[in-house]
Amino acid sequence: MASRAGPRAAGTDGNDYQHRERVANHYQMSVSLKNEIKKLIYAHIAIWLLLAAQAVVAHLKLVSHDLVAMPYQWEYPYLLSIVPSLFGLFSFPRNNISYLVISMISTGLFSIAPLIYGSMEMFPMAQQLYRHGKAYRFIFGFSAVSVMYLVMVVAVQVHAWQIYYSKKLLDSWFTSTQEKKKK
Repeated sequence: MASRAGPRAAGTDGNDYQHRERVANHYQMSVSLKNEIKKLIYAHIAIWLLLAAQAVVAHLKLVSHDLVAMPYQWEYPYLLSIVPSLFGLFSFPRNNISYLVISMISTGLFSIAPLIYGSMEMFPMAQQLYRHGKAYRFIFGFSAVSVMYLVMVVAVQVHAWQIYYSKKLLDSWFTSTQEKKKK
């Protein structure tokens, strides 16, 4: 056995690592999936902050109505979508399956559902913009419909990936609990 300052033990060339313990695959996967979900939650928080800022600025009339339009109806229920993200974050430290399931279901209800409703709510205005080139609501000089559809496309992708990775993480956690029950 080698000491810290001494030479390597005689007879070893460093290739004797195959007998050593390895971290189980589902633990490695759990750590990587948690990191991916955290990144997606932070992206969702950024989107949420933009929509919340628009609502606050528009309602408090901090800037001209021509500069920042009033929020669409779908944006108000979407502001509740921060709750599922918080449940997702709270599920990570102790691998809490219940919180993760609540987060997944709530993401569908408070995030995806308002986005679907919003796409239907804004469709007539988008159609008018496309056919006639007329927009009546603006956000910093851009058509509010175009900006909000862009935000919606990004938000749908963020939430879809979040649900997908959460399902994979849930499967990983179930694998580890099943292995513990077998022992």
